[in-house]
Amino acid sequence: MGKNEIKRRIEDLKKELDRHRYLYYVKDAPEIPDEVYDSLFEELRKLEEEHPEFLVSTSPTQRVGDRPLDGFKKVRHATKQWSFDDVFDFEELKKWEEKLKRMIEKSSITDDGLQIARDSKKDAGKKGEVIGHRSPVTELEYCCEIKIDGLKIILTYEDGILVRGATRGDGAVGEDITQNARTIQSVPLELEEKVSLIAVGECWLGKSELERINGERVKKGEALFANTRNAAAGTVRQLDSKVAAARKLDSFIYDIDEIKIPNSKFQIPNSQIEELELLEKLKFKVNPHHKLCKTIEDVENFYQSWIDKKDKQEYEIDGIVIKVNSKKIQDALGYTGKSPRWGVAYKFPAQRVTTVVENIAVQVGRTGALTPVAHLRPVRVAGSTVSRATLHNEDEIKRLDVRISDTVVIQKAGDIIPEVVEVVKNLRTGKEKIFHMPNICPICGGQVERREIGKGVEKSAAHYCKNPKCFAVEKEKIIHFVSKKGFNIDGLGEKIVEQLMNEGVISNMAEIFELTKGDLEPLERFAQKSAENLIKAIVDSKKIPFEKFLYSLGIRHVGEETAVLIAKNLEELFGKGRIRSLEDVIDEFSKTGAGDWAVVKGIGEKAGETLSEWFADQSNIEQLEKMGKAGVVLEFPDEADKSGAQALSGKTFVLTGEMSGFTRDEAKDIIRKKGGDVSSSVSKKTDYVVVGENPGSKYEKAKELGIEILDEEGFRKLLEK
Repeated sequence: MGKNEIKRRIEDLKKELDRHRYLYYVKDAPEIPDEVYDSLFEELRKLEEEHPEFLVSTSPTQRVGDRPLDGFKKVRHATKQWSFDDVFDFEELKKWEEKLKRMIEKSSITDDGLQIARDSKKDAGKKGEVIGHRSPVTELEYCCEIKIDGLKIILTYEDGILVRGATRGDGAVGEDITQNARTIQSVPLELEEKVSLIAVGECWLGKSELERINGERVKKGEALFANTRNAAAGTVRQLDSKVAAARKLDSFIYDIDEIKIPNSKFQIPNSQIEELELLEKLKFKVNPHHKLCKTIEDVENFYQSWIDKKDKQEYEIDGIVIKVNSKKIQDALGYTGKSPRWGVAYKFPAQRVTTVVENIAVQVGRTGALTPVAHLRPVRVAGSTVSRATLHNEDEIKRLDVRISDTVVIQKAGDIIPEVVEVVKNLRTGKEKIFHMPNICPICGGQVERREIGKGVEKSAAHYCKNPKCFAVEKEKIIHFVSKKGFNIDGLGEKIVEQLMNEGVISNMAEIFELTKGDLEPLERFAQKSAENLIKAIVDSKKIPFEKFLYSLGIRHVGEETAVLIAKNLEELFGKGRIRSLEDVIDEFSKTGAGDWAVVKGIGEKAGETLSEWFADQSNIEQLEKMGKAGVVLEFPDEADKSGAQALSGKTFVLTGEMSGFTRDEAKDIIRKKGGDVSSSVSKKTDYVVVGENPGSKYEKAKELGIEILDEEGFRKLLEK
């Protein structure tokens, strides 16, 4: 090939490779296999190597620098890089909008961003003011965008060529990371239009990429990155761009600070939505999940829709960013000393926050286990204010080295009890106090013993109150007994249980069924009607399915699934027709040894031991006999059901999300009554995943494994077959 042909071939290869880079890294719509891309890339590399006079900095082969930098240079931003103020709930968001509207009204800002002259004769001709019939803007539109938890980057292009990449720094001065910015495949090195602009966005690392990187670091004995944001920040600041390139950073661009587009087919955007559209036309990667919202209520709906979706993305999301859509109104509203007035970050409920341990106390559970609990300086986490967090056991306290007065990191996800996950030791003053587990029960004064539980790496130690009649143990047993998954006695909550025990009205589970209206009426909180309601709820609860009854007893290692398993296999355990009443349960279960329970697949050694121990305890048997005399009746799986109504026999279901026609427990009961099984996790053995509103990760797992997914209507139809 002649020189001109070689030059043209190089130009064509560059354009084609850049087109496929855009399709792969920005649009997620590759047209060719990786091998084909690699082949084209190798041809370009060889041609440039043989003809260096045609090599330019914007070539796809030049994304990675030749040698590591000695250090990062400081760079002053042409435009100050602001950060948004935060709001954390809808009330704060409404106050922000109200403040905007007051400011607009006070300044008489019109929908074109200009101010109305207050006295047209007096002020006529003053610069920046408009005379005429204009009305101040009264309604605002907002552009809502996903807030990526990454690292802010500022990209400067001159005549369409990337000349600088920088970090935010202190907002005025950042660090020059051009060499590493060039390794980000979703960042164009050259724009199709010769425009000059400063583009602002977020550099981020994918969750799967973090997993891969940490896997390699484990093999090398290196410290792991705590999260994707830390990994992205560490990668951007690598002096060797080859390291940065290997970590596959990505980007989303969301703002234009400055732009000059002489002789271009593009127009200067008048709104944030138009700005995002322009960025897309210039082939930047723009997050597709942005929305124009007409009202603040629309903003709230957008926010709520992302709370459950945020964890399903490849990138971390910590909120949404709300911007007044009109650029002219943005300019008129301006900035405070530290942030734009026209925008705000609406943060998702934090899953991890810091606070101070003010004290460590001990709770006693229904098994007698002593659980240390951190009493915290109140702090907002995961959408609610908390002042308690579990420390699990003594071994966990020692592992974390938690002390009273320590600053700690607490974590809360969903309905899970908050837990302490880390101590900020650099903030210690020397006045912190080491905590020791008590030798006597803080509730009853009984002796406490340390027992080792678990095996191997899961081995740990817990402390237990040795007094079987400990008030705290009995209270927790009763609370468990009357809970929804047990006898489900409406109106008998934790405070009422404690009140009845403190007054000496009840001391154990069985005595609940001996209560009368006269026992309750003299007590505080119990008027005649409330006493009648509670007695009625107790009477109504006396007829109960056997599996719920067994669960309600609070036998250690016998949870909901194990109780169902035993109910389904009573014949296998004891023979046909042997268990038909509470009296039969007392008689047969008390004679069953720990090893006998292993006949049923799924009942483990621990459950067998605790079942045997519980039914060998005479005080427990006496309580069951009391229940029988008080009229408690057990419902067992009906023979007719086993023969004719077992439509779901052998089928395993997993439930996820919220259903409108069933509670989770109601759906489980229906499945079990029809012979099906309910599991808490999705696996290849799962037959159906029933999906309601806002499904979690189980839904994604089901799709991944190709398991049949039923919505609520599909579930109903299956039940009707």
